[in-house]
Amino acid sequence: MDILTIEVGSTITKANAFALLPEGRFEQWAQGFAETSIQEGDVCIGVENALSALKANAPRALENPQYFVNSSAAGGLRMTVHGLTFNMTARAAREAALGAGAIIKQVTAGELDDYDLKEILDIQPNIILLAGGVDYGEKKIVLKNAEAIASLGKIAPVIYAGNRAIRTQIREIFENAGVELMLADNVFPAVDQLNIEPVRLIIHELFNKHIIHAPGMSRLRELTDAQVLPTPGAVLLGAKLFAEMLGDVLVIDVGGATTDVHSVSEGSLEWNKRMVDPEPVAKRTVEGDLGVFVNAQNILALAEDPAWEEEMQHLMAMPATEQEMNLTRWLTQRAVETAIRRHAGVVTDLYTPSGKIKIVRGKDLTAVNWLVGTGGALTRVSGGEAILKTICLGAGAYLLPKPETTVLIDAFYRFSALGTLAHTYPEEVKATFVHWVNETTEQKKD
Repeated sequence: MDILTIEVGSTITKANAFALLPEGRFEQWAQGFAETSIQEGDVCIGVENALSALKANAPRALENPQYFVNSSAAGGLRMTVHGLTFNMTARAAREAALGAGAIIKQVTAGELDDYDLKEILDIQPNIILLAGGVDYGEKKIVLKNAEAIASLGKIAPVIYAGNRAIRTQIREIFENAGVELMLADNVFPAVDQLNIEPVRLIIHELFNKHIIHAPGMSRLRELTDAQVLPTPGAVLLGAKLFAEMLGDVLVIDVGGATTDVHSVSEGSLEWNKRMVDPEPVAKRTVEGDLGVFVNAQNILALAEDPAWEEEMQHLMAMPATEQEMNLTRWLTQRAVETAIRRHAGVVTDLYTPSGKIKIVRGKDLTAVNWLVGTGGALTRVSGGEAILKTICLGAGAYLLPKPETTVLIDAFYRFSALGTLAHTYPEEVKATFVHWVNETTEQKKD
């Protein structure tokens, strides 16, 4: 069976052709790239160009393929998140949203005031996520927040993922206001217990409805019977299946507009006992200011390196000359270094009556076995493996992957494509990852 995946990225559109082999894994046999054409008013122009490039590289014709699509062309879902305490429900809700491809525009903790409500109106979110209270815990503030959000009218669908004891009251508040409401299990049902997957699934469904608003996406939506996934969500799903078969993994995706970091790991026993707050096993952070094309100026400003200012005139979405590639390589290095520090756990000292102890805030990456580099910058420009090796430093001020962590470059840019297939073909995707790793490991030995 022929499978065709289409990824409409913020700057580059990718098409990948796979064959589903009798032994139960996918074999990639052709691909094509083109610049995304959202500025031309129709993303399908870029898709057609990518498909033309694919067909030019294809050793055989596609035979009535099954289509799968992921996209970040609509810019993600603007989302506001409202919880009871930041370190508990607001933070858990934020983790759920980031893992599903949403862009967090506002996070509040405690009772909403008039300034918070005005900010929500200014943001005009696509989704409002309301959480708060462990199950059968605090009620009053959460109900007040529900009434305040309902008073804004039909500004956006609301997801409620808080104290289950007040679900009936929450439903009545939003029904009376005529506001669309979706109920999910509590993201923080008990102290030190995260439960973010139910919310992620709902956000994926809403993304699927919203993504058709990117110009031309409605035609792509008609090609496939499967959900159109947010690209970061597809990568995170791929990472979870990879870890299930091969062990803890960290995936870094450096793109034109953002740098996304995905980790699937429970961390090490050594550092887990020092954690101040619980962390999700599968975590995603998106750095919307770290892109090597759309947001390249942000990276330049953060680096404070005037020597590269003049080089910015050579910035290209698809670098071709050595000078263009050198610039992209430098931007990629800076993006990786900054993004991993924002994702990884930080070790700090806490002074107690019995003396100084070390505590951890954030994700422990020291147990990661595999570091995968994907995205155009790390896969299409040479030097990706060397860039990723520079962050394999182990435990220090940050809890980073160990020096012996195995680095894999997704040279044929298939990680997000396989994540897109994972909902329909999970076992086949797992087998494909195992085959890829075994094949790559053997090649490195040779």
